[in-house]
Amino acid sequence: MVLDATLIAAPSSTKNATAERDPEMHQTKKGNQWYCGMKPHIRADAESSLGHTVRGTPAYVNDMVEGNSLLHDDEEVVFADAVYHGADKRPDAKADTNWYVAMKPGKRRALDKSSELGQLSEQIEKLKASVRAKVEHPFRVSKRQFGYVKVRYHGLKKNTAQPVTLFALSNLWMVRKKLQVLDG
Repeated sequence: MVLDATLIAAPSSTKNATAERDPEMHQTKKGNQWYCGMKPHIRADAESSLGHTVRGTPAYVNDMVEGNSLLHDDEEVVFADAVYHGADKRPDAKADTNWYVAMKPGKRRALDKSSELGQLSEQIEKLKASVRAKVEHPFRVSKRQFGYVKVRYHGLKKNTAQPVTLFALSNLWMVRKKLQVLDG
């Protein structure tokens, strides 16, 4: 299984009846940019890229906090990016799950790529990245094919229902050619 999350912005407009922003959408900083909105966290299959579980949180919630809640009891191997460091040590972590988390970017840049150990570490990171890339497909489909780049409702519950539906549709989108072969 592969885990990841993405930011979905909330409109910055306050042109509503109460003249305020949605109180359930919060701010977070990514890089040097501030965002107000929510995060859909997903668990996807490492082989097919199909999404299995979606959870919505305010934008400020760290990905690592939601990592273990996305897992079911049968996962033996989980791939995740660098923000999930320490997810295997949390109290809600499952004991029999092996986490393969990306090396932090600064540590990866500091590798001595001229040494055998540095080259081996770089190859391992590239292999982990090739598996983790599968979780980006559902995000791409929901954002590019279905245009889900901003939340459309007030409240986290309504705004979580939309990515759940869109990720189900993105699963259908990604297997559409296989379904067409079965149909005809």
